[in-house]
Amino acid sequence: MQTKILIPQLHPRDFTFPDPLAASDEGLLAWGGDLKPERLLRGYVQGIFPWFNEGDPILWWSPDPRLVLFPSNIKISKSLVKSMKNYEIRYDTAFEKVMRLCLQTRVEKGQKSWISEELIAAFCALYEKGFAHSVECYFEENLVGGLYGLYLGGVFCGESMFSTKRDASKAALVGLCEKVKTLGGDFIDCQLPTDHLQSLGACVISREKFLGMLENALENCTTKPW
Repeated sequence: MQTKILIPQLHPRDFTFPDPLAASDEGLLAWGGDLKPERLLRGYVQGIFPWFNEGDPILWWSPDPRLVLFPSNIKISKSLVKSMKNYEIRYDTAFEKVMRLCLQTRVEKGQKSWISEELIAAFCALYEKGFAHSVECYFEENLVGGLYGLYLGGVFCGESMFSTKRDASKAALVGLCEKVKTLGGDFIDCQLPTDHLQSLGACVISREKFLGMLENALENCTTKPW
């Protein structure tokens, strides 16, 4: 696809990002920089996230449209209710393992993954600082599903999920919705539209609307800490 702008390179010692509304037609905003916690947090609070294949330059995105999930809108089918009775949902008990299983399950399916060792190290650093979190789904003490992302107070920025047993990732998503509701959060950023997440209640909105919602949620945040 042709881009409508020249994609700027980020300065290694400056964490400033271009205006997310200036992204290309496909959502590419900038390239370069690094994955230091300060840069990642600066990006996410502006609705910008890294997405790139291992070995490629770091690419930063602000897609249009955007996919969001309001916790109260999660669709729970009868079959999912039945499956969830077999699972236990936990939080922040296996953060790095969740990331690695998100990577492993994609690779085993022959899919590419943006979850590189560099990204794992970066998000583990954010986990240690209290920004990154995971939701785990256990079956008979075995981790069979989960997801991870950043909680910025009011907004959970979802990154990836995995499942090795039927409905396990869906159960983790339900657990995330319950957690965000309990904390008083506004919505979950699902980033890019997918049929799977839309079938579970996520909705597509414009980038401009998303950025307004994000700014409002962060400015008026009265949520409890994770």
